[in-house]
Amino acid sequence: MLLIGNGNLITRDPKTPFLENGCVAVKDNKIVGVELTSHLKAKYPRATFVDARGGVIMPGLINTHMHFYSSFARGMDLKDQSPQEFNDILTRLWWRLDKVLTLEDVYYSAAVALIGCIQNGTTTVFDHHASTGCVSGSLFKLADACRDLGLRTCLSYEVSDRDGEQVARQGIEENTEYIRDCQKTEDSMRRGLFGLHASFTLNDGLLRRSAERAAELGAGCHIHTAEALSDVTDCQKRYNKRVVERLDDFGVLRPDSIAAHCVHVAGREMDILRQKQPLVVHNPESNMGNAVGCAPVLELMEKGVRVGMGTDGYTCDMLESLKVANLLHKHQQQNAAAGWVEPHTMLFEQNAGFASACFGETLGKLVPGSLADVIVLDYDPPTPMDADNISGHVLFGLSGRSVVTTVVNGKVLMQDRRILITDKVEIASRARELAREVWRRF
Repeated sequence: MLLIGNGNLITRDPKTPFLENGCVAVKDNKIVGVELTSHLKAKYPRATFVDARGGVIMPGLINTHMHFYSSFARGMDLKDQSPQEFNDILTRLWWRLDKVLTLEDVYYSAAVALIGCIQNGTTTVFDHHASTGCVSGSLFKLADACRDLGLRTCLSYEVSDRDGEQVARQGIEENTEYIRDCQKTEDSMRRGLFGLHASFTLNDGLLRRSAERAAELGAGCHIHTAEALSDVTDCQKRYNKRVVERLDDFGVLRPDSIAAHCVHVAGREMDILRQKQPLVVHNPESNMGNAVGCAPVLELMEKGVRVGMGTDGYTCDMLESLKVANLLHKHQQQNAAAGWVEPHTMLFEQNAGFASACFGETLGKLVPGSLADVIVLDYDPPTPMDADNISGHVLFGLSGRSVVTTVVNGKVLMQDRRILITDKVEIASRARELAREVWRRF
C-alpha cells in the first residue's frame, strides 16, 4: 500500500476537484482512496508514505503526440543546410535523421526522452515513430525502453511512400505485428495505433492498404494532418480535395484515431472532424517553431471537435505546452481573454478522455478505481488555492520542472527529483556516444 499525501490535491474529478491536505491511497496499480491525509494515514497506518510537503498532488500528465526519435537532433549543427520552410525541415533534418538510426539508437533516443517525461510529470505518451533504416522491430525496441523506464505508451510507426515500396511495406507490417502483440497481451501499460506519416507522402494505393489493415486490426490511426500549407496544396493538386476530406474518404478518421496538428483546416473539414470525432492534437510550440501557422483550435472546439494537446517531440513538458498554447492564441486573436479555458480542456479533459478510452481504464483523474498515475510538484501557493482557482495556479505557478515525484501504475519512478527506475547518468552517457555516431552518419 502506498499513500501520497500532505499536499494540495487536484483530483480532476468534478465532484470533488480539490482537497487541501489531501491524500491518495494506492494498492497495486489502482487508486483505492482519495481523502484527507489524516483519514488515510489512520486507515492505513502501515502504508508507505510519500510526503508532498505542502506541494501539489495531481494526476500524471498525458502527451497525445510525441516523437521519441527526435531526441538525437538536439544540438545538431546543420551548418549551411539550415532549413527555411517546412519542407526543408523534413528533407534536410528529419528524413535524413530517421534513415541513419539503428535499433540501439531507437532505444536510447527513447530512453532519454522517457527520463525527460518522468522528470516533467508526463506519465502516458502517444508516440509516432520513424526509423526508415531499421523499420522492422523498431516499435518493439521502443516498447523495451518504455517497459524499462516504466511509462505507459501507445506506439505507432509512420507509414510513408517517401522511401519506396519495400520500406512502406515494412512500416505496414511493423504496425500490424505490434498492434497484434498488444491485443493478445493483457497489459495496461501499452497499446498500438496504426501510424501514417501525412497525406502528401501517402499515395492512394498505400493509403488504402494501410486504412484497410487498420480496419482489420480494429485499430485507430495516428497521422499528421494538414500541418503545413504544402500538405493542403499537394492534396488539392493531386486529388482535387483538401486533406481531411481525403483522409475521410479512406476511413482514417474515427473516434480512436489521432489527427495531429490540423493547422490548415476549414469549412467542410471542420464539419467532418466534428462528425467523425478523431482527436485533433494541438502542438503549439512545434507549429510556432516550424512556422506553419496557428491551428484554429478555438474555432474547432467551439464547433464541437475534440482537441487534445501534444508536443510533437519539441519538449517533454506538457505544462510548458499549456502555457505556450495560452499565449499563442491570445497573440493570434489579439485578445487577452482568448485561450484561457481551451488549453486546460485539451490537456486535462480531452487527453485524459482519449487515453482512458485507448487503455480501457480511467486515466487523468485521481478517483478510486483509476490507474495510479500520480505526480507531486514543489509549489507552495503564495495566494489562496481552492477549487475555483486551480487553473490560475497551474498556468502561472507550475512547470514541468516543479515535479519532484512521479508515480506510474502504482510504481514510484522518481522521488524527491531522484530517478529510481534506472541509472540516468549511464543512459545519458551512452546516448551521447550514439548521438555522435548518428551525427557522423547523418
